[in-house]
Amino acid sequence: MAVHVKDKEAYQRLNYLYQAAHCVLAQQPENVELARFYCFTQKTIARRLVLRQDPSVKRTLCKNCCSLLIPGVTATVRQRRKNRRTRFTVMRCLSCGQSKKLLNNPEHCLWVDRPEAQQKQPDPGPSPKEQPKDTEQDGSLSSKPVASAAGT
Repeated sequence: MAVHVKDKEAYQRLNYLYQAAHCVLAQQPENVELARFYCFTQKTIARRLVLRQDPSVKRTLCKNCCSLLIPGVTATVRQRRKNRRTRFTVMRCLSCGQSKKLLNNPEHCLWVDRPEAQQKQPDPGPSPKEQPKDTEQDGSLSSKPVASAAGT
């Protein structure tokens, strides 16, 4: 059974802009401004239509200048340790210098990826044509409405 997604066309447009930004930087790494325009347009559409973007997409966009963060092309990536157990990936945008810290814990699970975060689809229930009519006391079907006990 296919899951119905609200604003499917808008998500397709966001996906297209994200892929277009990747293709621009893959073919011409010096053309950062066009990729930034695509990402800014993507962010504007998502904000205007109040759409949630996947965390993997948000991790690859600079919050400050809307650049696509690709290691070695538009961003530098470093591994840092806060203490013995906590490790971070620090991504620094080469356009504006904004840093982004991402947790490197293999046991860490995002809320979106947890099973309890998934919404259950409501059962559509029987259609009005399939609903049974009112039954009388003897079990036969009646098409007349039943009078309430308070009215007699």
